[in-house]
Amino acid sequence: MYLPPQFAAKDASIALELMRAHPFASLISVDDEGLPFVTQLPLHLLEEDGGLTLLGHCARPNPHGRYLQARPRAVVTFLGPHAYMTPRVYPDLTRVPTWNYLAVHATVQARVLEAFDDKDRLLKHLIHDHDPAYADQWRGLGEDYQQKMAQGIVAFELRVQALQCKVKLNQHRPESHAAMLAAYAAGNPDEQALAGWMRRLGMAAGQGPA
Repeated sequence: MYLPPQFAAKDASIALELMRAHPFASLISVDDEGLPFVTQLPLHLLEEDGGLTLLGHCARPNPHGRYLQARPRAVVTFLGPHAYMTPRVYPDLTRVPTWNYLAVHATVQARVLEAFDDKDRLLKHLIHDHDPAYADQWRGLGEDYQQKMAQGIVAFELRVQALQCKVKLNQHRPESHAAMLAAYAAGNPDEQALAGWMRRLGMAAGQGPA
């Protein structure tokens, strides 16, 4: 990812927060023809043994599982809140529009999980993340049915080897911050979320980030 120094997150916890708050990620591998192959999917983030691991799965007919086995190194991207920024936030006219956003890119090493217990653990993590009330129903479906459903997916763990976190909020242009914050605070949910990040980073009127 292109990451100018002014947009590189200095707090490592920001990346983890974004990955958990926006878990619907893009998994990017190389297909058999050497082209990028992308699957959108929810991932569960684990912090264990001093490292980070992402758990996920795709449908068995999806060739992505085969690509991960053949070429385990891949990239995962997470996109947080994002929005257009009008040049009207500047006090002068010689400016251009841009787009502000928060994003995380992770370089990962994949391992396909074959055992039912590993798949069951993964599925329980995802159920807990997104629909805890479904947990009892899943447990009550019966072992034969659970085994059948597990056979229909390719499950994997993605061990994070490198992490980049970009927080692009026009930090290097403090003359825009007051008007940008006001516009975002009155905008749509993504814009309001960006306003929240501006406040969190100390981007008050006429000041750079804290």
